[in-house]
Amino acid sequence: MGCGRTGSAMARRLDRDGHQVTVLDLDSSQFRRLPEGFGGRMAVGNGMDRDALDRAGAGEADAFIAVTQGDNRNFFASQLAREVFGVESVICRVKDPERGEIFGHLGLQTYSPTSAGADAMIAMLSPSGAA
Repeated sequence: MGCGRTGSAMARRLDRDGHQVTVLDLDSSQFRRLPEGFGGRMAVGNGMDRDALDRAGAGEADAFIAVTQGDNRNFFASQLAREVFGVESVICRVKDPERGEIFGHLGLQTYSPTSAGADAMIAMLSPSGAA
């Protein structure tokens, strides 16, 4: 869910590696980020809407990744995917590391680019390149 820079990059790679991919976004103009010849599906809709997730195929999905700009949207859609549609592998991007901890305690697998970026830059400061 989300066809910004991160979502489109993941969709491109997963499609290239032979996975069946559906990209869901509120704004169809975001699909311009996908490469020519993209073999996946593109669905317009709000991932916080059960019907939109159903139309996008969440009920048949092995994985769901939420990478919109909104932590709360990502959390809510991830919960729907996991709890309502039974998706086994759910990843929720969370920009606020504190929310990431909370969402993690609620059973979601989260990724925080804020934390990952800070860790990477601190590691770059050490002479060996690792913290």
